[in-house]
Amino acid sequence: MKQQNDTQGSQFLLLGLSEDPELQTLIYRLFFSMYLVTILGNLLIILATISDFHLHTAMYFFLSNLSFVDICLSSTTIPKMLRNVYAHHKAITYEGCIMQIYFFTLFVGLDNFLLAVMAYDRFVAICHPLHYTSIMTPQLCVSLVLVSWITSSLNSSLQGFMVLQLSFCANVEIPHFFCELSMLVHLACSDTFVNDMVMNVLAALLGGGCLTGILYSYAKIVSSIRAISSAQGKYKAFSTCAAHLSVVSLFYCTLLGVYLSSAVSQNSHSTAVASLMYTVVTPMLNPFIYSLRNNDIKRALKKNFVREKLEKPCNPPQSLPLSCCTCPLTCPHLSSESLFTISGSPFTNK
Repeated sequence: MKQQNDTQGSQFLLLGLSEDPELQTLIYRLFFSMYLVTILGNLLIILATISDFHLHTAMYFFLSNLSFVDICLSSTTIPKMLRNVYAHHKAITYEGCIMQIYFFTLFVGLDNFLLAVMAYDRFVAICHPLHYTSIMTPQLCVSLVLVSWITSSLNSSLQGFMVLQLSFCANVEIPHFFCELSMLVHLACSDTFVNDMVMNVLAALLGGGCLTGILYSYAKIVSSIRAISSAQGKYKAFSTCAAHLSVVSLFYCTLLGVYLSSAVSQNSHSTAVASLMYTVVTPMLNPFIYSLRNNDIKRALKKNFVREKLEKPCNPPQSLPLSCCTCPLTCPHLSSESLFTISGSPFTNK
């Protein structure tokens, strides 16, 4: 390939998952449906957490942040892929590719940090229940999320800066549906030793550090649950962290599987297909995992959907008496001097 000196003016080609026209249509419909489900499901989690004051706790604060990050993670890659499939256009600009790498690295890192923070929250709740409210204060919760954002931003900024130092050949073809960091680095024409070293070191420090924290938290949680005498108490304690454990297992197993398979296999297409799990499937499944057996979220969502109907103002016909109103306690048509009867019981305003 021809060497490209002016890299900033170049374009990359995203080969996607398939070039078969029939499969392209199927891929578009499938990804569009999955994207809508991801957005709707995570927005409902955020809505339930914000609207119900019973959910204004540390656990649901972290969960709403995770839902927001999952929306952003999906929005970083899927809309561009859908546009390319719909328009039969594979090109992405150099600047667009760098921005996609930055935000994708940012939100994957945030997923990593937030899962570790949520594991710590479960550790405190189960291992130190009497001191939970004094430990997990609003100030600490906000600080943990803020530190996660800052650390992930620094990581993605450094990764993006390292990519900017590389030079690429003309007509670079990326065998993926988005600009994935390691794949793009390996397509560079210049030396990538420093980039590989930085990626591996940061992955070990940040990803490995968070995973170690999660494993340590759950080791302590399992030890505490085993010390509980009653079977009902054990079940209740385990059920509080079962959803989070499922999400952690899904996220890290797919993430590790993708990068281990890419290190062993040279098939870039299989790596792109495998990466669907943690880039698309995991953000879509998270709301279902957290709300499937969570009565608090179900109750909050149900309350939001029926609130409009319950709070609808009464407007009885003029020809009917005021006693026909279906909600007399809140009806604006009843004056303060009114004397009326509800279910046979007289009420008089004095």
